[in-house]
Amino acid sequence: MQSIQELYGSNVFNLKVMQERLPKDTFKALKKTIEDGTPLELDVANQVAHAMKEWAIEKGATHFTHWFQPMTGYTAEKHDSFIVPTDDGGVIMSLSGKELTKGEPDASSFPSGGRRATFEARGYTVWDPTAFAFVKEHSLCIPTAFCSYTGEALDKKTPLLRSMQSISRQSVRILRMFGNRTVKRVVSSIGAEQEYFLIDEKLYYQRKDLRMTGRTLFGAKPSKGQEMDDQYYGALKTRISDYMEALNKELWKVGIPAKTEHNEVAPAQHEMAPIYAMSNVAADQNQLAMEIMKKVARKHGMVCLLHEKPFAGVNGSGKHNNWSISTTEGENLLDPGKTPRKNAQFLLFLTAVIKAVDENQDLLRISVASAGNDHRLGANEAPPAIMSIYLGEELESILESIKDGTPYSEMSNQKMTIGADVLPAIPKDTTDRNRTSPFAFTGNKFEFRSVGSSLSISGPATTLNAIVAHALKEFADELEGAKDFNEALHTLIKREITAHWKIIFNGNGYDESWVKEAEKRGLLNLKTLPVAMAEYLKPKNIKLFTDTKIYSEVEMKSRYEVKLEKYCQVLNIEVETMLEMVNKDILPATFKYLRDVSNTQIAVKAITNCECSAESAVVNALQNLADRLSHAANNDLFCFHEEAKKLSGMDAALYYSDVVIPQMQKVRSLADQIEPYLGEEYKPYPSYEDLMFRV
Repeated sequence: MQSIQELYGSNVFNLKVMQERLPKDTFKALKKTIEDGTPLELDVANQVAHAMKEWAIEKGATHFTHWFQPMTGYTAEKHDSFIVPTDDGGVIMSLSGKELTKGEPDASSFPSGGRRATFEARGYTVWDPTAFAFVKEHSLCIPTAFCSYTGEALDKKTPLLRSMQSISRQSVRILRMFGNRTVKRVVSSIGAEQEYFLIDEKLYYQRKDLRMTGRTLFGAKPSKGQEMDDQYYGALKTRISDYMEALNKELWKVGIPAKTEHNEVAPAQHEMAPIYAMSNVAADQNQLAMEIMKKVARKHGMVCLLHEKPFAGVNGSGKHNNWSISTTEGENLLDPGKTPRKNAQFLLFLTAVIKAVDENQDLLRISVASAGNDHRLGANEAPPAIMSIYLGEELESILESIKDGTPYSEMSNQKMTIGADVLPAIPKDTTDRNRTSPFAFTGNKFEFRSVGSSLSISGPATTLNAIVAHALKEFADELEGAKDFNEALHTLIKREITAHWKIIFNGNGYDESWVKEAEKRGLLNLKTLPVAMAEYLKPKNIKLFTDTKIYSEVEMKSRYEVKLEKYCQVLNIEVETMLEMVNKDILPATFKYLRDVSNTQIAVKAITNCECSAESAVVNALQNLADRLSHAANNDLFCFHEEAKKLSGMDAALYYSDVVIPQMQKVRSLADQIEPYLGEEYKPYPSYEDLMFRV
């Protein structure tokens, strides 16, 4: 049996494998590319490609694929075999440096916001040497970026790499002023906690809504939900434990450092969290992890649901992005140290983050906007759509003392005794945790909790890197020209903290009073994707992204169109599915039950010669609900949906949000009122109780 050390990374062409298989000069050149971002020469690429191919074949690979992240939010791959025919009728196995570094997939069928027509099909995939290749099933997967024939980014990785470059450049400028002459690069890193649901596969196939949309469009609340809090961190069921064990092995094989696993709050909900990685690597690993989670679940007779809100009335699923920036020398720039009040470098980077979040609340909200996440944000289980920063008691006190010019008493090195002599005194953290904040400081990093469970982390990471890089650039421009650096630094920090104090909130983000307080402070509350996207192409946002060279204006317009189009497509599928379920499942089941109850009522009357009031009440109530459901679905919802399909872009998205979704909620409410009347043999599909408590 393989040990974990032998298993981990066994299917990854990592630095250890490279060093073993590449000539010293080739390995040195490739490592320089990985660490410093220097271009890779073709002869080096040829040697890397040959070694990579030989290694992959030993792992059972017969094909290679450029593995990329188009704007669908998923990954894409086109597989080519290693075979090259020979004149004698045989084949050799080959992978050239050109094939490694460049591919040419069809770019016309991927989302582009109308920037690529069907007759403009050429696109390019370009190897990302900073992300290790890996073997998956029978193919060598080569992580790549994806661009159009005209050079525009058609993927999520290219902007992420640009944003990493931008924040590195501006961070190094700042560090130079603090006397660091050796650092060459600063890297943003992410640890993405991944929440998910597991349900029985047989039950899944009996729910058209789950199959088509990833969430339940109908479902009455079960007699028990999550109110007992007994699922959270509870003992794992054997079936779930077996799944997690198998999942870990598959993740470890491809170098994904899965670290934490546990039951989440809602029944059938769980979480997996990895160790941090460089942002682009973390994004690749999270995309791969979601794919593996689904595949392993099927092997265990289950389905892994990654939708943000698969079940109404219980918690939805998020993806908490733990974000930080560090030098390649190992210094975490968001680590306050033992005396944060005296750590001017930390305070400047912290101030840059505060400024960035306050000035770009709209962009952060847009980065996590999706039809699924609209159901989750602000639903008393996730942060609200309002962006704010939680700093904790110590940091807030430090910044307040700087802002107001008042004395500050250190809070460090406190000990906490728990009251039982057998338990040792433990160091007390200088800050608590706030699970209701969308953007919380957690010791030496920020936890961006608003990201939806099914979303690629590339978009939120790109935006976060971009806005902080933009703030750092403004700081560097100002400080580099200062006559007295220390005086200018103090003035800048005090000014910016004062200007952006309104974004700091350490209270309960779930409380309705915070919504009112945030409005008083002038914070944005962009509740839906269409409302958020209306902010995207404002001049200040175009200027930020173009100044940092992360998006061109054309690329921004493309993403604007793609987001709106996907939102409308999701709602279109949900409405079509809802109408079909009403007419093929719910109403027929209701009519069958009504018929049987009515027949019973007639039989009872014939025997007893009296009306049964209980049966009459059930018949009348159900008949009324069925009539209202039919009208709400087949008249109102159908007509609204037809109107929505005549619109496009923002007009369509707003119509779906303001008109269609409220009508969908009415249809669901009526159907969910019918469900408790129906006996087990009449149920048109598995109930919430079946789905959440049968794994």
